[in-house]
Amino acid sequence: MRSWQQSVVYQIYPKSFYSHAGTATGDLLGVVAKLDYLQWLGVDYLWITPFLQSPQRDNGYDISDYYAIDPSYGSMADCELLIAEAGRRGIRVMLDIVVNHTSTDHAWFQQARSSRDNPYRDFYLWRDLPNNWQSKFGGSAWEYEPHTGQYYLHLFDRSQADLNWDNPQVRAEVFAMMRFWRDKGVGGFRLDVINLISKPAGFPEDASDGRHFYSDGPNVHRYLQEMHREVFAGHDLLTVGEMSSTSLAHCVRYSHPQANELSMTFNFHHLKVDYPNLQKWELAAFDFLQLKRVLSDWQTGMQHGGGWNALFWCNHDQPRVVSRFGDDGPYHVVSAKMLATALHFLHGTPFIYQGEELGMTNPGFEHIEQYRDVETLNIYRLKHLAREPVASSMATIRQRSRDNGRTPMQWSAQPFAGFSSAEPWIGVAANATHINVECQRDDPASVLHHYRQLIALRRSEPLMVDGVYRLLLCDHPQVWAYLREGRGERLLVVNNFYTATCLVELPESVLAGCSVQRVVIGNYPDCAVPGRQLLLRPYESFVVHLAEAG
Repeated sequence: MRSWQQSVVYQIYPKSFYSHAGTATGDLLGVVAKLDYLQWLGVDYLWITPFLQSPQRDNGYDISDYYAIDPSYGSMADCELLIAEAGRRGIRVMLDIVVNHTSTDHAWFQQARSSRDNPYRDFYLWRDLPNNWQSKFGGSAWEYEPHTGQYYLHLFDRSQADLNWDNPQVRAEVFAMMRFWRDKGVGGFRLDVINLISKPAGFPEDASDGRHFYSDGPNVHRYLQEMHREVFAGHDLLTVGEMSSTSLAHCVRYSHPQANELSMTFNFHHLKVDYPNLQKWELAAFDFLQLKRVLSDWQTGMQHGGGWNALFWCNHDQPRVVSRFGDDGPYHVVSAKMLATALHFLHGTPFIYQGEELGMTNPGFEHIEQYRDVETLNIYRLKHLAREPVASSMATIRQRSRDNGRTPMQWSAQPFAGFSSAEPWIGVAANATHINVECQRDDPASVLHHYRQLIALRRSEPLMVDGVYRLLLCDHPQVWAYLREGRGERLLVVNNFYTATCLVELPESVLAGCSVQRVVIGNYPDCAVPGRQLLLRPYESFVVHLAEAG
């Protein structure tokens, strides 16, 4: 068993984590200042979203120099201090890198756009005429470059030009850069949209937006195996790939240990269950049965295929889960705990996004001027051009915007949530006065202490790591129940996803031949050891350890 299979990863969005310098944005020394808190929480790895040099058109996912720290975050010395101080506390730092594309400010692109015969021209993807592929941020995926009279591909913002991974010089440069950071002491890499790096020759098109042509493209596995040989082999590194519009079969291949590609993968299928007809920018209630089905399919498929899941509800690109699948009103605490329990007992490595351990909510901004995200602003512009009423557009943005996950970390009830002495780059949620670290650290019944308990349980409950997943009550409209089984033992995990109280009956086989030993964790203080019939209160959740009757 690899160490990262028993670990918990904490994701930091440094721009919004903590400002050591007392400025509008967070910095690397701000992360250093909070390492004692992270050690107390019990996490093993810190995934820090990009802090390399960038014009910040897409909040750091548009890198202009892979070897330099963006001045807004600090210096290389600050980075080295962070790696060293985290290591002293038994925590390893993961670097988030973007190698599907670079910023158009990158020296490679500046050379490439200077002339068609420049040596760097083939580092990027050019066409005389665009095809119909669409950018994931809206509009065409092609941008005209007037100096050389061709279009370059950008699957994201037009300031993010896609690299040509079919060029071996590109791969050599990327691998050299990754070795530089590996040798600096980082404990792993999070690879942004890594399954999009291989585009098919000729850029085929049909009536779609093009994503099925370049997602998990023709050479992606070969290139990741080359990355493994050149960078990862022989080193203790956690590597996780963000997989856009991917498939289960591909993710088994990406993360199978014998494939020599990656440790684990992120997929997003479970976070599309509230997208009507897969349309992110339309509103609908989430489909609970689909949520159970998708997560269960990936649990059984990855486990049986030998792959490994990265488990998550939230990240810097997603709304806050308690506002999405839980309740950010009267049942805020119990629903946040329920969602945590439901995720952490699955097969895979859990990722906690900053503030998730507090039950941070969407901020509920009312005006477009309060938003900073390039995707959100682009969508608002397109909705305006389509004459959609402002009230309707804003209702959608309040639920869907990536800025929901990017508001400042809520440290205390002090001004600006204790994030900085200066006004932050983006607004603070109003509920920071009572949802914050300072309040919850002193409250053993808080969401924060529930997360701390879940993290500790991964070291004492082996079935959380290697138990076989089995779904129960698959058609129940409000309860997600499952088992983790192995070595003659079982963990029974039961979660009510709604405010309504309900009575459920477990299949007879669940308790047959077993003696109930103990409640492992629950989100109500008076959780009792259950029998076959369960009366579940709003958002009630618990885990029970079962053993064969001896």
